[in-house]
Amino acid sequence: MSDDNIIISKENLISHKKGKISKEYTLGKTIGEGSFGQVRLAIHKPTKQMRAVKILKKANINMKSLVNEISILSKLSHPSIMQIFEIFEDKINIYIVSEYCKGGELFDIISEKGSFSEKEACIVMKQIMSGICYCHQKRIVHRDLKPENILMDGDSNDLSLKIIDWGCAKTIKKKERLHKADGTAYYIAPEVLKGDYDEKCDIWSCGVIFYILLCGYPPFNAETDEEIFSAVLKGEFVFPEEEWNSVSEEAKNLIKKMLVLDPKKKNISFRSTARCLV
Repeated sequence: MSDDNIIISKENLISHKKGKISKEYTLGKTIGEGSFGQVRLAIHKPTKQMRAVKILKKANINMKSLVNEISILSKLSHPSIMQIFEIFEDKINIYIVSEYCKGGELFDIISEKGSFSEKEACIVMKQIMSGICYCHQKRIVHRDLKPENILMDGDSNDLSLKIIDWGCAKTIKKKERLHKADGTAYYIAPEVLKGDYDEKCDIWSCGVIFYILLCGYPPFNAETDEEIFSAVLKGEFVFPEEEWNSVSEEAKNLIKKMLVLDPKKKNISFRSTARCLV
């Protein structure tokens, strides 16, 4: 036997299989649908475990972007990040098998509740910040954090979550600057709009999500994307008394530290954030 060290990583455990997925999975009802394709509930035949399968038509996808997303996900193993198990491929489709989160999108929960209590919001944000801190330590930036890309792992009383949709994510080198404007209007950081940014753009998005959780509406709101972008670039927001009267100064100050126009002043660490979110 060789004396060489054996290194086992998640990347080596995710298999890519050719052929019919039905040999190993029983596909059930559709639980998500969009321009990308559909997501179906599935039962893993050998273990009887419930999983989610994203079905993508080869003719409709950007293969380079998909390979990038799968490559990034294969490097990530964190309780607040959606895990993929394996990939199947046939002549027409690519099937990505992942964890199943029965609670639905955080966006839908916000729409139903209107807003979260401060305690609930802190539980949610602590998980998101933990997952993003983990990614940043691995030099990975998400670039499209928003409630639609966060799935609740359990029922309405269970606030555990998973961050999903890494299609805009990118691995960057130390001190590397990014220039492509990726993201969604309400959540995009001003430095991204200016075309010169790094992983700290995710902190801005987290600040927007935290704000929305506590009041039910975004800090930078307008009728069109152009108007939203203009408001984001100004970076001016307020805490209207009606919704924010019962919110602690600590929570408001944390949001202010996240929503800073100058990226160099975004010096929030996960440790300091964790101390606030308790």
